[in-house]
Amino acid sequence: MGSREVTEQLDWNGKKVTVAGLGVSGIPAARVLHGLGALVTVVNDGDDERSRAQAAGLEAEGITVRLGDGATLPTGTELIVTTPGWRPDKPLFAAAAEAGVEVWGDVELAWRLRGPGAAPWLAVTGTNGKTTTVRMLASILEAAGLRTAAVGNIGVSLLDAVLGEEPYDVLAVELSSYQLHWAPSVRVHSAAVLNLAPDHLDWHGSMEAYAADKGRIYEGNQVACVYNVADKATEDLVVEADVEEGCRAIGFTLGTPGPSELGVVEGILVDRAFVENRQKNAQELAEVADVQPPAPHNIANALAAAALARAFGVDAKAVRDGLKAFRPDPHRIELVEEIEGVTYVDDSKATNTHAAEASLAAYDPIVWIAGGLAKGATFDELVQKSAKRLRGAVLIGADRALIREALARHAPEVPVVDLGRTDTGAMSEAVREAARLARPGDTVLLAPACASMDMFTNYNKRGEAFADAVRSLATTGDA
Repeated sequence: MGSREVTEQLDWNGKKVTVAGLGVSGIPAARVLHGLGALVTVVNDGDDERSRAQAAGLEAEGITVRLGDGATLPTGTELIVTTPGWRPDKPLFAAAAEAGVEVWGDVELAWRLRGPGAAPWLAVTGTNGKTTTVRMLASILEAAGLRTAAVGNIGVSLLDAVLGEEPYDVLAVELSSYQLHWAPSVRVHSAAVLNLAPDHLDWHGSMEAYAADKGRIYEGNQVACVYNVADKATEDLVVEADVEEGCRAIGFTLGTPGPSELGVVEGILVDRAFVENRQKNAQELAEVADVQPPAPHNIANALAAAALARAFGVDAKAVRDGLKAFRPDPHRIELVEEIEGVTYVDDSKATNTHAAEASLAAYDPIVWIAGGLAKGATFDELVQKSAKRLRGAVLIGADRALIREALARHAPEVPVVDLGRTDTGAMSEAVREAARLARPGDTVLLAPACASMDMFTNYNKRGEAFADAVRSLATTGDA
């Protein structure tokens, strides 16, 4: 198993720290820093009712909060700790650069606050599949008898994990491109980049900058840099990374693995990386059927999780047991019902074209429910790759015309229902129309390829509306 690391302890007493942004990570960071003796000022762009309530709670604890001005650097600031959502082009950060003040994210803060003998991190990033892979990894580590947690964007907060009284043996860490951008000194045991596709380009400014921030996860890796054989951009990031002596590049593939790879042979997940004589030998890890659901992109997630666990010294039995015990979160290629021979699947989490492409590749034939907020995405490539699988399409949401036009260009024979309404009740109508187009043996798939906020609070609410409509159809024959 991996060794624990020695960490440098910082003196926070009297240090003037500015926390940029209230919210999920800003408030805990402010409280932790205040508890360590730092002089904390929280700045926030917004000055609404919710912000004022949050500010009142912090001020009652002795923390200074400045609402409605997130652009000006407070006098004497020695460090900025920012929430992930704040873009790098914010005026506050320009002011910090001019003053020579460092900017850390919440992940960097957690890394710097680890105590002596801190648990190693096994880290995962990528455009899609991060949460599922990290939770699979945690399940495998638990099956190996290790004290662990899925942390980062999910589960236990990183600050809680590193400051908690109960020590962990190892942490399974999900890291977004936002978090990695502000994490200059993080150096993990082993890491994986699952895939790279255009996303969050408004935040990063370009695909090159987005990829570079993802690639930071490999910097200083000690044992393994895990990459996707089918996505050369992930391997390129490994090649560019500055890693510890002896750290290895480990690929995962849905095909037959070569040496130093994990892959699939006749329905078996196998390891040719962490075995003796990997030129000739392979270790059986699990069956494809042990992974639920066994969609291709989910098998890829399982292989990446297995590679990180094996890099940490976990045996093959724990990999199998952990994968068998794992169940995905709701709204991720989740089977809802089968009605009159038609399968209804909720993948509301497919909020971009890359995720939708993976989802569409798992079924055939499909009646596709899609649409929402496109976030600047284009749909021609997605439709071209998926056209032969489509029985029909039902389009909802503000940017549905972009998908309709792509279908007209690349799949003109596919019947399309364009629902003009954008209220939440549109999902019931979409399910009814999809049921009308579907035949026995088809899959009605909600894989929107778009964000949900034009019609729903989040992708969870969108998935729940789909599932409710399907179950209504099952019980009454009318969604």
